[in-house]
Amino acid sequence: MGNDFKRSVKKKWYVGYQEMSFPAVQKGWVLPPDSWREFDPFILMAEDWFKRGAFSDHPHRGFQTITYVIDGRLEHTDNKGGHGILETGDVQYMNAGSGARHAEEAVDDDIAHTLQLWLNLPAKLKGTEASYQDVYSEDCPAVPFEGGALKVYAGNLHGVTGPMNPLVSITLSEISLTEGAEFTLKLPENHNAFLYVLSGDVNLGTEQDNLKKTGAAHLTYNEEGSEDMESELLIKAESRSKILVYSGLPIREEIVAHGPFVMNTMEEIQQAVRDFNAGKFGPSSQ
Repeated sequence: MGNDFKRSVKKKWYVGYQEMSFPAVQKGWVLPPDSWREFDPFILMAEDWFKRGAFSDHPHRGFQTITYVIDGRLEHTDNKGGHGILETGDVQYMNAGSGARHAEEAVDDDIAHTLQLWLNLPAKLKGTEASYQDVYSEDCPAVPFEGGALKVYAGNLHGVTGPMNPLVSITLSEISLTEGAEFTLKLPENHNAFLYVLSGDVNLGTEQDNLKKTGAAHLTYNEEGSEDMESELLIKAESRSKILVYSGLPIREEIVAHGPFVMNTMEEIQQAVRDFNAGKFGPSSQ
């Protein structure tokens, strides 16, 4: 279609990192915690390197997490009896809903290297039952194109549907390109979207803004558009590259984020703390 909304880079930046104390190793904010209004429905995204013991049993309520494994192995356990080991290119989805307890640990002596995205839930879904889903790289459909491939983890893109089952409308895709390759990614035009460069050197959007490894970009979108209409993001690779693209329908609700809880009011945060202390999140996941 010739009338598709053409996306450009609204803002771009490079992630800064800080060394952490053992068993954590290093952390950087891809999406800073205080920018949720800008990135709605996305709350924050952290890039972490860590050893075993960094993210032992802990609670959550009121949102979803999407954890992409860049390198190393990630062991997941939860209080629903779930257990799995995720490797490079795998994703773990969690709906914390009304209350989750889980642990995310590096395996053996590995240094796990992950991207964890916090994805909001609308108020009407914050009381849903906690659930977990391991999404393995090989189970995600791929759409080949000249000089690369699009892998779809969540949502429907380019005629294929990813296996992830989030409670809100999002897409998650990984795009791999060889040097000189071009690809036009089609996304729902009214989805707020950002991307992260895992490796390489790419030019993006109508202005062909350049971005290299550890670079992130917030994309323009049609806020009054329709989810049934597509937008186009032109991507050109200057070198062998791999990027992750996240898009989601804004929820447009005020939130209060405090520690491991994301609710709509401070009263709901205080209730979450009381409920956890009273044992209402269930037994330890470890």
